[in-house]
Amino acid sequence: MLTVDFDRLGLRPGERVLDMGCGAGRHAFEMYRRGADVIALDMDADELATVSEWFAAMREEGSMPAGAEADVKQGDALDLPFPDEEFDRVVAAEVLEHIPDDERAISELVRVLRPGGTIAVTVPRWLPEKVCWALSDEYHEVEGGHVRIYTGTELVAKLEKAGLRFLGRTHVHGLHSPYWWLKCAVGVDNDKNPLVKAYHQVLVWDIVKRPLPTRLAEKVLDPLVGKSMVLYLEKP
Repeated sequence: MLTVDFDRLGLRPGERVLDMGCGAGRHAFEMYRRGADVIALDMDADELATVSEWFAAMREEGSMPAGAEADVKQGDALDLPFPDEEFDRVVAAEVLEHIPDDERAISELVRVLRPGGTIAVTVPRWLPEKVCWALSDEYHEVEGGHVRIYTGTELVAKLEKAGLRFLGRTHVHGLHSPYWWLKCAVGVDNDKNPLVKAYHQVLVWDIVKRPLPTRLAEKVLDPLVGKSMVLYLEKP
């Protein structure tokens, strides 16, 4: 399930790109498929090991465009292990809400992005996230959990203050907000709840099959309660 629109980001084959806080690698894999030179960075060595294995499997399959490369790097968002202006594109998906010193992390993202390069930053949207916090302390009061809820205006201001030019925003994953509200209401780890199990099956069906009914539902729900806010910016 992708949150970033790579056409809107402007990604082209051969470009050097950073997936900062890659997690399980969903965006890194898609950028690799599109022919980019990808670095997937995270602090979690176990996550990176799995991402590296998937990169190897993709190489073995041989379906990537010629010249595409991919590698992993363990590192800290507050001190990125790269030279200035190293990357053509940067993705930071669902990361900044976990970092207490988010302004320092943003400055590092700007530092490693070349002039004229673009960046996609995604965070949980204010309203759906506010509902989750109201329903459950357990949802966010965990080690490495969410430390803040952004408004769009607040995050854009921080990114512009760091030297980026705002290009636009979208909201996505409208079907996922009610799922997380339900989980928060019954217990975030209570995956055996019948309603949670049933809704999860709907989400899996949506991701795998992309059926018309859920596509239409998301078109309606995304602007209203899309779970993620996606910001696109450029470094002048």
